[in-house]
Amino acid sequence: MTTPHVVIVGAGFAGLAARSHLLAAGFDVTVIDPNPYNTFQPLLYQVATGGLNPGDVTFPLRNLRGRRHKNGRFRKARVVGIDADAREVICDDQARVAYDYLLLCCGVGASFFGIPGVEEHSVTLYTRGESLKARDMLFGGLEHIAGQPDSRERSFTTVVVGGGPTGVEMAGTLAEMKSVALAKAFPELDPGKINVVLVEMAPQLLTPFHQKLQEYTLKQLQKRGVDVRLETAIAKVEPDHVEFTSGESLQADVVIWAAGVSGRQVVKEWGLEIGRGGRVLVEEDLRARGQGRIFAAGDAAIGAENPLPQLAQPAMQMGKHAARQMINLEAGRPTTAMKYHDRGSMATIGQLSAVVEFPFGARFTGPPAWVLWIVIHLMYLLGGRNRISTMLNLAARYLSFRRTGAIVGDVLDTPAIRDGKS
Repeated sequence: MTTPHVVIVGAGFAGLAARSHLLAAGFDVTVIDPNPYNTFQPLLYQVATGGLNPGDVTFPLRNLRGRRHKNGRFRKARVVGIDADAREVICDDQARVAYDYLLLCCGVGASFFGIPGVEEHSVTLYTRGESLKARDMLFGGLEHIAGQPDSRERSFTTVVVGGGPTGVEMAGTLAEMKSVALAKAFPELDPGKINVVLVEMAPQLLTPFHQKLQEYTLKQLQKRGVDVRLETAIAKVEPDHVEFTSGESLQADVVIWAAGVSGRQVVKEWGLEIGRGGRVLVEEDLRARGQGRIFAAGDAAIGAENPLPQLAQPAMQMGKHAARQMINLEAGRPTTAMKYHDRGSMATIGQLSAVVEFPFGARFTGPPAWVLWIVIHLMYLLGGRNRISTMLNLAARYLSFRRTGAIVGDVLDTPAIRDGKS
């Protein structure tokens, strides 16, 4: 009897969860991803602010094979098409990879909502490369101003757009940096002129969380010096400023876009039915609508009746569920509906400050929540070396009395410098 071959497109939370389950069941599994590494996205903001090395949050996919499962393979490629009749995926090098079952876990990218200038003049935090670009632009802009004769008179403003966990974590960390680390690293600058602005369309931050946690988050950010602007929408982004729908404009040296996600454009061209946000529409068992052997999970998938949040826990549970359905189909058993088990939500704001909410109503804030946030994130990192390195670098950032160091790299011009407006 031929061993079933599953092709998994995407090596994120959903893809790797499905891979482990399928390999344990004896399936042949090929993971295809354009990058040779898995990225732990929840900590990319730490890379963007110089707290972690990019290697701390990435893990080589070829190291996953291990000794227990010799039937797992990895192929570095970008999938550009699906031939459902021939049961093959088409890669960007024109290679065709045959499958018995296909799982799409290709994640999402940023959604710019058609707002002029956002894609050209802002930076997102969904990939390793984007986080490094953000880091190098932030420190590059500060270096540029520090080298000017009137450096003490110049301001530097970072605008973070989006009041979800990524935006809150980014804004909180930047605010802490300006009050301690940057003041010592850049004595040429006036710390009072280094500004962090957080912009959110909704009337509150962290919309899915309980109101008390939202209020706590707002107070903690304001305490750290973040200029939080709720019920504020971006109309346009220029190289040196942002314009709001109210008609007001604001200087912006760097714009961090964390305001929304959308399905990968290439997925929309694969002949599958697409739902809200450019995500693949799936049935209750996570099969792509109208397909018998093609599944989708994680951020790339959306159920018409019960859309799940685009977070790590739902992605991992969806990946495992899709794997179980392939096992059921191969054994001649009926598939079952996906049932999500909410294990809670959390977000960090800064040192000794975080919010945690459990589905049974328990919620807490402050140092206990912050410690739990760190422990959970270290647990889910792949690789012992990554866990140790991340723990040491976070300790250096948060426990050092001086905290003057930051992990920096190349210096990139901000959009204003690049366009000759600064």
